[in-house]
Amino acid sequence: MSVFKDHKISVKELLGIIPEALLSKLSSTTNVDYYTKVLHGKKMFYLLLYGIVENEKLSQRTLEDTFNDSLFKTLFNLDKSESIRRSSISERLSKIDSDYFAQIYQCIYSQFHDAYPMTSNNEKHQLVHVDSSMVSEAASKLLEGIDHKNGKKSVKYTITFDGLLPCEFKVFTEPKYSSEDMALPEVIMDHVKQHKNHKNIYVIDRGLQSTRTMKDFSGNDIYFIARAKENRKYVELESLLDKNQNSDLGELSLIKDSKVYLYTGKAINNKRGNIHYKQELVKTPLRLIVAKTKTEDHKEFCFISNQFDLSAKEITQAYRKRWDIEVFFRFIKQELNVSHLVSLNKNGIKVVLYMTLIVTMLIAIYKKANNIGYKTAKRRFKMELRNLAIAMIVVICDGNLDHFET
Repeated sequence: MSVFKDHKISVKELLGIIPEALLSKLSSTTNVDYYTKVLHGKKMFYLLLYGIVENEKLSQRTLEDTFNDSLFKTLFNLDKSESIRRSSISERLSKIDSDYFAQIYQCIYSQFHDAYPMTSNNEKHQLVHVDSSMVSEAASKLLEGIDHKNGKKSVKYTITFDGLLPCEFKVFTEPKYSSEDMALPEVIMDHVKQHKNHKNIYVIDRGLQSTRTMKDFSGNDIYFIARAKENRKYVELESLLDKNQNSDLGELSLIKDSKVYLYTGKAINNKRGNIHYKQELVKTPLRLIVAKTKTEDHKEFCFISNQFDLSAKEITQAYRKRWDIEVFFRFIKQELNVSHLVSLNKNGIKVVLYMTLIVTMLIAIYKKANNIGYKTAKRRFKMELRNLAIAMIVVICDGNLDHFET
């Protein structure tokens, strides 16, 4: 039941992507239903999916109310006599097998990725954007997290995004991962392991500056484009500029395009036992592109890559598409409440993020198929979900809502 007649795909069709058979099979192959009476994996999946869509700010209290709502139980064919308390949800999130949700996430991503490929047959590479976001909470509440001086701790989400769907993510709470030089490579390496023979170029912001990581990427045939700091030390091996080359890169003008070796800092102990860093040249050929804006300030931008097949313009334009992941992060923060922690337990945080990204994928495909914006897609998705539940109630009551047991 949809009020949007011009839509090519409905919420009912999208929910059909998640078959009951898959949820039941995963319940038996994982430990998701170990020692639980009411909140089985399938019910938690439906509860979080519906709760994320329906509530402006998700919390354990709103999940309690959602589960006890007859509309929710009717939509997903659940036992109306069952009820739960907030404490049960809190405990379940902290102990439930997150692998159950990870496998559902991977299954849905694979189906959508195959149905909506971002790389056409005539394109050499697919751009995969990588970025992180931090969510903070009082240190007294969030016991496991990255410490801050202001008495708070943070959880870091690092996500890879293919332009339409989130394809990999990791939750970090250890202090060392406050550095993007630690977090970003780990997520990229995990993504590469799962997608062998890929055609990806990983597009990274200024957070990653480690020359050793860039060397490792090149050694593993992982292509990347990263924004570099303007003061990077290097040795120029050769200029890749051609006399007839067009320096017009759109909003930028090309200044330099060179094959280079970069320096890195090597930690050594001095005679007093203190650590200091000595400059060391890393002899892995990389590409340095320098461009400046056409505005009066002539601001310079530097890019480092190990991709030599693309033109300088293609590389700078690829980096500009990083805006896609910024829009994606803004959507999940503002519309799906990723900036708010529903659970303060790391396992619960992972489960809720898996479910948020599953909902995001459903909305993203709904958005793309129906050619509408993110906010419109979320609003209409929510409306269709309610209409679907109401239609089911009308059928159950045979048209007389007085027969419906609340």
